[in-house]
This record gives sequence, C-alpha cells and structure tokens, in this order.
Amino acid sequence: MSDAPVPETDLLRWSHALAAVARTGIGFTASTFERERYEEILAVAGEIAAFADGPGRITPGATAGPKARPAAAYVAEWLAQVRPGVAGYVTPRLSVGAIVGNDDGEILLVQRRDSGVWLYPTGWADVGYSAAEVAVKEVAEETGVACEAVGLAMVLDGLRLGFSRTPIYSLVFHCRVIGSRPRLRPHPLECTDAGWFAADGLPEPLAGDDRWTAHAFDVIAGTPTEVLFDRPRSPLWRGGGAPGGSD
Repeated sequence: MSDAPVPETDLLRWSHALAAVARTGIGFTASTFERERYEEILAVAGEIAAFADGPGRITPGATAGPKARPAAAYVAEWLAQVRPGVAGYVTPRLSVGAIVGNDDGEILLVQRRDSGVWLYPTGWADVGYSAAEVAVKEVAEETGVACEAVGLAMVLDGLRLGFSRTPIYSLVFHCRVIGSRPRLRPHPLECTDAGWFAADGLPEPLAGDDRWTAHAFDVIAGTPTEVLFDRPRSPLWRGGGAPGGSD
C-alpha cells in the first residue's frame, strides 16, 4: 500500500459522489429509516470534503479552495438542494468551452478572475441556447472575439481533472475566428487577462494542461483527431482506473 497522500481532487470527487448518492436517495425515499441512513452518508461526505479543504491538506499541484469549511456546512448546503423524485436526481452541472486558434497556430486563453488560473473561454450552459451557441457566446463575452463553431473537440470531467471543485461535465468546441485578428477585450467581471499563446509559451498556472493542451493544438493545426474524452475506468468505479487517473 502506498504511503503517498491522497490527492485533494480525489477526496473531493469521492465526497461529491457519496453526497450525490445520498441526496438522490433522500429525494426518492418515503422511509424515515432510509432518510436517516442517507443523512449519515452525507455526514461522512461532509467530513471528507472538510478534510480536503483543511489547512496543510493540499497536495502539490492541487488548487486550494477559497477557504476551509466545516463538515456541517457542506451537509447543510447539500440538504438544502434536495428535491423530491426525478427533480432531485443529482447529476453533474454542464459547462461549455471553446478552443480558438489563430493563423499563427496560437490558442486563445483567459485568466479567470475567480481562481487566477488560465483556461480556454468557458461558462455554464444556458437554457435556450444550443451547446455550440454557448461556446460562441462565451468567447465573445470573455474576450470580445467573434467566432464560429466548427465541431466538438473534447468532453471532459472537470472534477476528475481538477478544473473544478464541484461535479462538472465540460463540452469543448473547436471554434474559428471570424474576420481579421481582433483586439482582445477581457470581460472585467470574469477575466483578469486574455491572450494568444503558442504551445511553447503557455501561461501559468494553466488548469489541467497535461490532459488537453496537446489535443487542442492538434485541433488548431487541423491534424485529424477524434474527440478527446475521459476513458472509462476498468472496473468503472473501483480498480486500476484510466491512465493517469485513480478510483
């Protein structure tokens, strides 16, 4: 058995998985006994999440949360989100991003105001828009660049990759700039900076760069490639896991 510390991203993923099972169970059960058992699971999930956020707990390369929270705060937040029946079935949230390149083979990145990390333009999926429309809209809002969606480039699990501290699936589209090279206008509320970057000059810190940047530059260069996605672990939940991942 390894003595290496468990990565914070794994602790958060385990806590959210337990909390999702418990919250969904509470939403579907009419049994007081079962509800009590699910609330016990939530308490365990809260302890794991609080431990992940605790002082001195952050492992090298991980991104610390905004501040440590007690386990009870997680449990109270999760319980407040419980809804009965199908409306209470807990699923990951959905975000949409865009890989945008220019004629020099550079990629468009923004520095997020909330975390300080660099990433491709991305935002929550909005009701009333198609996923591709959200990608185009996010690029325009965050950078001022007009673009068109070319195709789907990546489908990523944000929590597994450390992009997020909550469960998120991210649909990332390849987008092409419309017109000549535009002047960048970072959104003052969402971004602190934006820029075009070559593969050998990427900014730091860059979220999850070891998983997506090579693929993104292949897409920009027009290299034939399939959609990048997180391969299923084998077995799906426990065991060896996908390359570079864990349970």
